Amino acid sequence: MITESARQAQLILRDPSHFQWYVVPLLLIVLYIYSVEVERKNWNVLFGGLALWGMDWFNEIWNGLVFHFNKFAPVWGTPGATAYNILIGLNIEITFMFAIMGIFACKMLPQDKKMKILGVPNRLFFAVTNSILAVFIEVVLNLVGALTWEYPWWNIRAPWLIFLIGYLPFFLVCFWVHDMKSVRNKIITVGAILGFDAVCLVIFAGILGWI
Repeated sequence: MITESARQAQLILRDPSHFQWYVVPLLLIVLYIYSVEVERKNWNVLFGGLALWGMDWFNEIWNGLVFHFNKFAPVWGTPGATAYNILIGLNIEITFMFAIMGIFACKMLPQDKKMKILGVPNRLFFAVTNSILAVFIEVVLNLVGALTWEYPWWNIRAPWLIFLIGYLPFFLVCFWVHDMKSVRNKIITVGAILGFDAVCLVIFAGILGWI
């Protein structure tokens, strides 16, 4: 039986009547942030940011598929107020947030990849730290009802899967792409991530209507 939170999220799924004008300045902010990195030819930060954004889309797709197949609830849902609910666990505000998050995370990285912080390689240190911070923010969003969890293995009492699956891979891939020596390899990797996401969206949302 479908949960009430999933039903509410499903009711507003891709409903354009919820549009709010604040989406336009938010989009411009994201575009400005990326244009600054292009202007500076800061390809490490640019492609690192896009890699994290693409990783989030992958998670959102499988989350939608979970709901399609079990007809109970997604692993996480977004039934609250939004200008546009893209997928059952992803609204337009969240996707803008993730588009910026990778840029922010990359800018925190020390230039010296071998430097250690508290005895931990700095890339791993920041991946873990940022993931913990992101989980904390998700807990707050859940407490205010903006983000819903319906499973005992993915909630405030069991945050380790949110950490291990929901965020840590995002930052690890983000930093991996950031540190690639070749811009060509960055383009290929990010293109593969975003390309796979796009194919999944076309198939599962556009053709099959599953998510």
